[in-house]
Amino acid sequence: MSSSRFDSNKQLTTSSLVIGYALCSSLLAVINKLAITYFNYPGLLTALQYLTCTVAVWLLGKSGLINHDPFTWDTAKKFLPAAIVFYLAIFTNTNLLRHANVDTFIVFRSLTPLLVAIADTVFRSQPLPSRLTFLSLFVILAGAVGYVATDSSFTLTAYSWALAYLVTITTEMVYIKHMVSSIKLNIWGLVLYNNLLSLMIAPIFWFLTGEYTEVFAALGENRGNLFEPYAFSAVAASCVFGFLISYFGFAARNAISATAFTVTGVVNKFLTVVINVLIWDKHATPVGLVCLLFTICGGVGYQQSVKLDKPIEKVSEKDSEKGEEDEELSPLNPGKIASVV
Repeated sequence: MSSSRFDSNKQLTTSSLVIGYALCSSLLAVINKLAITYFNYPGLLTALQYLTCTVAVWLLGKSGLINHDPFTWDTAKKFLPAAIVFYLAIFTNTNLLRHANVDTFIVFRSLTPLLVAIADTVFRSQPLPSRLTFLSLFVILAGAVGYVATDSSFTLTAYSWALAYLVTITTEMVYIKHMVSSIKLNIWGLVLYNNLLSLMIAPIFWFLTGEYTEVFAALGENRGNLFEPYAFSAVAASCVFGFLISYFGFAARNAISATAFTVTGVVNKFLTVVINVLIWDKHATPVGLVCLLFTICGGVGYQQSVKLDKPIEKVSEKDSEKGEEDEELSPLNPGKIASVV
């Protein structure tokens, strides 16, 4: 009875984390598009998001409302590669939204489950997805191909950023999952390290992209859009949702497989599509929207891959101890859920 109640509570916790991540992920795409439209400085915008998350975690920790791991340089050195990958994913994401519409972003985001599933199997020894899973993933791919083929607003710049985003987000989805499982940090500790290190990396890209000259020129001419009502509201909202997705993203990523985590975001882009059609005059053609919805339907058909039950006699005592050790490395130690989609 107690075991059943524990499993129910565990599933409820996992579902809550996934729902929280999905809502933040869906709304953040539209909010970031609004923010980058009224505040056209992607590097500074993301830096403000990192700063908000870092300060929020520090203040909440000081007030005793949350508990986060202390910042140490030894741990920071171990976490730095993951922070770099994370920063590149956000950097390419923001520039994609800067040069393309939200629909294009969603399509390329929708392609990531297929690549993540392959990477999970090849590099992380995860089980091969079922036939139904692969069918769903290829439905996503087919819809994406159809969208690209009918995209009348195709530009080399936009699709270059889209391809860069596809590569970095796939790497981030798999690699961050490994870091979450191998570094003993609680959720708020992960949020602190990820955002603080990303904030430290930000100035490098300001100089590499030359964005700092645009910012200084805008400040000199006293036309910084940050202080206009629409821009301020959009930037503030993006910072708040950036903080929320930092928590829900790490928590959900740790509770489910990398592929299921990615598809969760893809499926809930349906809300983004609806909002995008309602508030923007520039979006995909009707055929493109059908292809886009096709990719989302592929996400709905996806089921999280699970390992086949091994015969009891083939599971050695050493393997059993290793499995317990792996769960202890997990910050949330949530166990496994058969299906979340």
